[in-house]
Amino acid sequence: MDTLTESAAATASTPAAASPAAALRKLYFLRFAFAAAWAALLLTTARTLTTLTAVLLVAYPLFDVGCAVADLRSARPEGRPVRGLYVNAALSTLTAVGLAVAATSGIPAVLRVWGAWAITAGLVQLAVGVARRGLGGQWAMVASGGISTLAGASFVAQAGGADASLGALAGYAFLGGVFFLVSALRLGRTGGAAKG
Repeated sequence: MDTLTESAAATASTPAAASPAAALRKLYFLRFAFAAAWAALLLTTARTLTTLTAVLLVAYPLFDVGCAVADLRSARPEGRPVRGLYVNAALSTLTAVGLAVAATSGIPAVLRVWGAWAITAGLVQLAVGVARRGLGGQWAMVASGGISTLAGASFVAQAGGADASLGALAGYAFLGGVFFLVSALRLGRTGGAAKG
């Protein structure tokens, strides 16, 4: 773990560090925009499990896979730790398949799959945020990972209740997007401070 942190800190102190921070900043802004739009769309269909709802549910983890791949491409040349990103991409791919299957069984099944993903992906996000703390702007990613883990447990619990609804997933996605926005803004400040 210390090696991962030292690697990230060393990368952050080099002149080329603006490149990975800038790439992460753009990715985080994109993730915020997607999460906000996705949450708004899901809220319009959250009461029933329609074909549109199922497509939205599967699209979210697939978008996460795409983001992990983009993050991997910018991280690898800079020598930043990438193990967590591979784990995240694998988890999100399995979740997309699981959600496609769960959508045929009803909202409780969807909540259970989403909850399991939120727990495991939250733990991975927490670890990646800690490993990247040398880049700056990562406290929001650490907090988001912790909240995701707790939210996942609540989704699993809600699946067993009579009032199971997908509405909470929209709030979860939007809040996650806000954390990406905060990180993007913090990365911008950190990068500006490093240059000036």
